[in-house]
Amino acid sequence: MKAAALPGDPPPKGAPPGGRRSFAVWGIGVSVYFVAVIFRTSLGVAGLDAADRFHVNASALSTFSILQLLVYAGMQIPVGLLVDRLGTKKVLTLGVVLFTAGQLGFAFSPSYGMALASRALLGCGDAMTFISVLRLGTRWFPARRGPLIAQFAGLAGMAGNLVSTLVLARLLHGVGWTAAFAGSAAAGVVVLVLLLLFLKDHPEGHEPEPVAHRGAAYVRRQIAASWGEPGTRLGLWVHFTTQFPAMVFLLLWGLPFLVEAQGLSRATAGELLTLVVLSNMVVGLVYGQIVARHHEARLPLALGTVGATAVLWAATLAWPGETAPMGLLVVLCAVLGACGPASMIGFDFARPANPPERQGTASGITNMGGFVASMTTLFAVGVLLDATGGDYGVAFSAVFVLQALGVSQILRLRKRAARRERERLVASRVETVHVPV
Repeated sequence: MKAAALPGDPPPKGAPPGGRRSFAVWGIGVSVYFVAVIFRTSLGVAGLDAADRFHVNASALSTFSILQLLVYAGMQIPVGLLVDRLGTKKVLTLGVVLFTAGQLGFAFSPSYGMALASRALLGCGDAMTFISVLRLGTRWFPARRGPLIAQFAGLAGMAGNLVSTLVLARLLHGVGWTAAFAGSAAAGVVVLVLLLLFLKDHPEGHEPEPVAHRGAAYVRRQIAASWGEPGTRLGLWVHFTTQFPAMVFLLLWGLPFLVEAQGLSRATAGELLTLVVLSNMVVGLVYGQIVARHHEARLPLALGTVGATAVLWAATLAWPGETAPMGLLVVLCAVLGACGPASMIGFDFARPANPPERQGTASGITNMGGFVASMTTLFAVGVLLDATGGDYGVAFSAVFVLQALGVSQILRLRKRAARRERERLVASRVETVHVPV
């Protein structure tokens, strides 16, 4: 079984050509992910409104996002297996139907319980999008473009977050809860039509080799083989450690922190959330170019982002006085914007560690990392806020605990993963030399 090509290697014979058609087809998949992120992050701009609408405290409010992320994280390996077995189009179609139904249900939910169920349904559909888009990229583009394509996918997700922050927030306070959420669900219908009409799993002539599927035995084999690669596990821990600080901030607790703890208006807090998203988009382009050209920069970029995030959070929370200065909050939000692009580096460890027929499974394992960390932190912040009477300094200390855990695992796995990657590179070059002409 051949290992996946490493970035920088020449494209193998028969590699996907890329080009305009590839970008057009892949763009449809990305548009699905774009809409999924709008729906996923819609609660981030509606957190305070949701607390008033359903009459819940901080812990109950955090349950919305925790349940959504719990479903998302729990679905990652099953979704990866489904993508490897059924292909991208079928899985994306199911995902669109589920997350659109979840957004509609959230719009009309009369009670906290029904709203929770709607967010769970949304999380289930959302879970099917990103892994499918990554798989679509590996089918339509050469492996050397993998890091840049992955960062572009993340960039589309941040664009969805930006729409949620700027557009949905205004709709919410302009036309009201039901009209805003129900109206946004129309975007799901649009991408579903595009998906059904135009998306293809792979270019003509690049059909994947058929893989024998033998029920539970196949599932166990796929998971065991993917997990057995140190690169997959390192990718998971990189994703775990880098993604969650920004995810927690954007998904739920950023707006309450800036308004209640820092005394900012909602408008100013919204501008800072927008800065996180804009920073993410700019840094994503930079990180993608760096990793595509300098493969050895992956770990320094990831760990550097973790370190910068920890320093800025510590300075903000420990600032003497009741509130931190605006300049520090601006820098914090700009640095938080690097968390998303840094988390994409996790896939650049998992991708070359696994052959094409395991890419969905390996990506699913990797993608679990950040969402497990985000879910844990969302819960911890909510509980600590209730326990301390709203002390955000104590509540956000949970960030440092999870960062320390993640960094320890990254340092433990990095040498093993690097050794395996070198072995695969040598083996692939030897194999190339012996290929008959």
